[in-house]
Amino acid sequence: MQLNGLLAAVVTGGASGLGAATAKMLAEAGVKVSLFDLNEEAGEKTAAEIGSKFIKVDVSSDESVVAGFEAARAAHGQESILVNCAGINPAAKTVSRGAPHSMDLFEKTVSINLVGSYRCITNSAAGMITLDPATQDGGRGVIVSTASVAAFDGQIGQAAYSASKGGIAALTLPVARDLSQYGIRVMTIAPGIFETPMLMGLPQEVQDSLGKQVPFPLRLGRPTEYAQLVKSICENDMLNGEVIRLDGAIRMAPK
Repeated sequence: MQLNGLLAAVVTGGASGLGAATAKMLAEAGVKVSLFDLNEEAGEKTAAEIGSKFIKVDVSSDESVVAGFEAARAAHGQESILVNCAGINPAAKTVSRGAPHSMDLFEKTVSINLVGSYRCITNSAAGMITLDPATQDGGRGVIVSTASVAAFDGQIGQAAYSASKGGIAALTLPVARDLSQYGIRVMTIAPGIFETPMLMGLPQEVQDSLGKQVPFPLRLGRPTEYAQLVKSICENDMLNGEVIRLDGAIRMAPK
């Protein structure tokens, strides 16, 4: 599928980090982009910078997601591209100082990261199937979700986060199979350690230490590199039903 001014896209978590970089890349390619996020200030700022539309959406809410897609489609038409970047990354051990893991925190993490991603997938796909084919193979759309290397190399304190990201990795193939009859491709990217707002708020020495854990290149990943992979996925019709690690060959240690 070639990116052009006829296409529309929705990027969740689009106000900052990986989502903002992806939204910028799509906008620069001529795609009409809608940003879903809860951070109004950052979302409006990013939207203004790249000429897109910001919509305040809580991916853990059916009502909010449905309303968000309605607003995006009213502005730009039915999206052909969905990129799921919305998520949280709390840290808590299964037992800490004799106390069990907060189930509210565990359920919140899974609700936002896993259920929220799937909620957006199914709502977006229901719209994509109404589109006319856009490729010679009958392709109608592309869905890209964000897992994490934590899905495979979860560290101490990452039980909730790893479970949520492992779920995203696991649903990739069955959803791709579900949607194959409609010409909708489904992919997942599993980033390693990237320059996200959360990491960039850490002291420089901590950032440098994290970067040195990457075999090559010896640094943190850049959001633009995530966006480049999204672009490649959109444009390469044989990429379907797979999870791609984008991590510089890192394999995370327990801590």
